[in-house]
Amino acid sequence: MRDLDYVAAVTATGGGRTVWLGGIAVPHRRLVLRWLRRQALRLADGHGRHLPPGSPWLRARDVRPVTFHGSDAPEGLRAWAGDEGRQDEAICALESGHPTLLTVVDPAVGLRVTLAGWPVVWPVGSAHQPPPY
Repeated sequence: MRDLDYVAAVTATGGGRTVWLGGIAVPHRRLVLRWLRRQALRLADGHGRHLPPGSPWLRARDVRPVTFHGSDAPEGLRAWAGDEGRQDEAICALESGHPTLLTVVDPAVGLRVTLAGWPVVWPVGSAHQPPPY
């Protein structure tokens, strides 16, 4: 699908506010999934602590850390990142032009962390349309 670019974003919602933690735009759906998996594991392992330096590939930045108050959300992030079946579903959704979405909840404080990736379809003739490959 050469007319598609892909984007991914991670947000946190709590207390009626949504905060953007980070995001990327990449040329291929596998890079979206790779980035989302990395962020899921970084958030799960970080728990708000100092995280290792960002990823050097594609100059993609990692998301800002989040402090979880329980283990439910980190375990959900790890489970998603390590589940090949769910990764296959995510790739298939992106490939067919649909978004992929994961939301985990920290029930202790009602914090919701959402990881999302989706294709961007540029209108034909748009000045922003990528060149044909």
